[in-house]
Amino acid sequence: MADDILQNIDALVAEEHRLRNRSPGEGLDPDDRARLQAVERQLDQCWDLLRRRKASAEAGQDPERLAARPISEVESYEQ
Repeated sequence: MADDILQNIDALVAEEHRLRNRSPGEGLDPDDRARLQAVERQLDQCWDLLRRRKASAEAGQDPERLAARPISEVESYEQ
């Protein structure tokens, strides 16, 4: 399952790079900006799930029992 999460992260990172490189010097149009923000939130959600599953496995628990937290919850974490 970690492989699925990593594949999702890879796809999101590729999309993020495509969006960021779409209009160098001109910026993104509103739709692209909105999509970039959504991609960034999904990446945060994926990284959070991956970290939690790794910690669960290291604690001897079943990491597969963990699901992704809502983006609103992940985005509210303090850095």
